Amino acid sequence: MGFRGLLFLIFLSVPLIEIYLLIEIGGVIGAPATVFLVVFTAVLGALLLRQQGLYTLQKVQKQMSRGEMPAVAMLEGVCLVIGGVLLLTPGFLTDSIGFLLLIGPTRRFLIHKFVPGLSMFSSPFSSGGHTDSRSSQESGRGKRGATPHKPTIIDGEYRHEDDD
Repeated sequence: MGFRGLLFLIFLSVPLIEIYLLIEIGGVIGAPATVFLVVFTAVLGALLLRQQGLYTLQKVQKQMSRGEMPAVAMLEGVCLVIGGVLLLTPGFLTDSIGFLLLIGPTRRFLIHKFVPGLSMFSSPFSSGGHTDSRSSQESGRGKRGATPHKPTIIDGEYRHEDDD
């Protein structure tokens, strides 16, 4: 199945599943409670999205100020946008997926699971610390929480002299 077929399947099945779940849950807890629950999850999701979004933005800024590539934090931002859209979409399936994307450890797990090669930018499930194959002294960074060391700069002059 190609990408278009997968998109078609998603756009067809998700609304059908949402309608089914709304009817079933409405039958158990009643229509007013179901509507309240859908609105409540949207409001709660918006609050969580705001809090997590600000945290992720601060993390990106910190990593960039240390000269690190904020690849994982940027992908977390993308996941937060997707999670926010899913939470604003009425329904219990989309709300569940949206909340999973708003929970930090779950979000980082999914990013590292589905985007290969990120271990060179950040360790899995970390809060954004930098690790790679170089030692911490060689990369100019100390242990997590320590102030980064400034690189040693040697000033000099260069003059080219011919052998003639």
